[in-house]
Amino acid sequence: MTFLTQSTTWQALSAHSKNVPHMRELFANDTARFNNMSLSACGLFLDYSKNRATPQTLELLYALATEAKLETKIKAMFAGDIINTTEKRAVLHTALRSTASQSITAEGQDIVPEVQQTLNKMQAFVTSVTSGQWKGYTGKAITDIVSIGIGGSFLGPKIVSQALRPYWTPRLNCHFVANVDGTSITEKLKLLNPETTLFIMSSKSFGTQETLTNTLTAKAWFLAKGGLQSDVAKHFVAVTSNVAKATDFGIDADNIFPMWDWVGGRYSLWSAIGLPIALLIGMDNFRGLLQGAHLMDEHFANAPLAENMPVIMGLLSLWYGNFFNAQSHVVLTYDHYLRGLPAYFQQLDMESNGKSVTLNGTDIDYSTGPVIWGGEGTNGQHAYHQLLHQGTALIPADFIMPLQSHNPIGEHHDQLASNCLGQTQALMQGRTFEEALAELANSSMSEDEKRLIAKHKVMPGNKPSNTLLMDKLTPETLGALIALYEHRTFVQGAIWDINSFDQWGVELGKVLGNDVLERIGASEDTHSLDASSNGLINLYRQGKI
Repeated sequence: MTFLTQSTTWQALSAHSKNVPHMRELFANDTARFNNMSLSACGLFLDYSKNRATPQTLELLYALATEAKLETKIKAMFAGDIINTTEKRAVLHTALRSTASQSITAEGQDIVPEVQQTLNKMQAFVTSVTSGQWKGYTGKAITDIVSIGIGGSFLGPKIVSQALRPYWTPRLNCHFVANVDGTSITEKLKLLNPETTLFIMSSKSFGTQETLTNTLTAKAWFLAKGGLQSDVAKHFVAVTSNVAKATDFGIDADNIFPMWDWVGGRYSLWSAIGLPIALLIGMDNFRGLLQGAHLMDEHFANAPLAENMPVIMGLLSLWYGNFFNAQSHVVLTYDHYLRGLPAYFQQLDMESNGKSVTLNGTDIDYSTGPVIWGGEGTNGQHAYHQLLHQGTALIPADFIMPLQSHNPIGEHHDQLASNCLGQTQALMQGRTFEEALAELANSSMSEDEKRLIAKHKVMPGNKPSNTLLMDKLTPETLGALIALYEHRTFVQGAIWDINSFDQWGVELGKVLGNDVLERIGASEDTHSLDASSNGLINLYRQGKI
């Protein structure tokens, strides 16, 4: 057993989990439950009263966090300590949204001036493009941006840009390419004019296989359409650490934006990786995004555990995963602009906390990261909500909704809100057999049929959910929301005693993928791998079954 599962508090939580009353009873016995189990921070409101939790539950969870030295670990992250121990790196995405007056040290140097310098460089670039001053090789202004990246270099900019669509610069459009499947970039290029297209290549090494392949394809398309090698600098910029490779490609050194080792890919949208976001929404709004995240950073760093929004959300998720065997967690966004957010949180959480050993290499004997999934309301209500209400698996849910819509048409938003709040009530309350039977009292069915149908209409309820509200979806509230989930993920990793900032599983897939690529291009059949891999590679090379 690990130290965590041997702890007295862990054992107390395990025993306590078997004695928590149904939420119906909790609400019936405590009229102040909503007020006592909700809080506001950084433009967000969290209602966590619809959880299988009592005051004793929360006290035990806070004690577990204290035993795990959570507050010390939070301070270590913000201070720039080497908390990514396997890669010997600091974890300082929070520095990207710091204020210019702060001083944050990494590797013995204050990194805030370099962060601010990069933001100023981004501002000048954004102004040049959005004003029309930046011209393509035929003298025309840029109309389309193509962002080429993979993982965090792709998903963060795409999801945030999509979420902030109401703030887009009217004259610009943006296209995101990540998948190495040739269909993806081919379909994007069909929509574009090379004279007015700007490509942003995001790769720390300037060698990430998918990103480099797509960028080379884009360059070949540009040259085939009439551009010259000398024109590449007018249509390609890069976010990379490898200046030499980028300049060899044809990118002007002045149009290369830095990346830093102390920023992981899934935490990088706040950096120059966010250049597509800044181009689309303008630099003032991009700085608003940073400011919202900074406010959440300050809240996370300073609020007591019992008043700390990321801490509360992280502990409740751990509560269900470790003591109720919840294998997944669903994120439900009741705003069309936020429809991509579940996929972003999926990468953030699963790439961070999908680990099976502690920091010192001990095998873990408890569940770590859950499967994160979800979608937008009300679409999901006509699909997977059935599983949430009547399935046998316990699936905690987060409901996210702005109180005000960017597109207030008739009763649309009222109906959307009523569905969101109604779903949280239904998950908590459920429907008893007696209630279902009473609903059928006036039907023409026989008594036996009524009782049978009533059984099918029973919903146990007691299904936990959080509700997150904001006045309106703005750059500031979105920044705070994303930072909230970043820190929620950190909380769980800190208590599980794992490294939430490496991703060796991703790295292994890359290595083996490159090995398979070499074998695909070989002149003879493959025999040196396992029978399945050999057979599949040979079938692929034949091009038919």
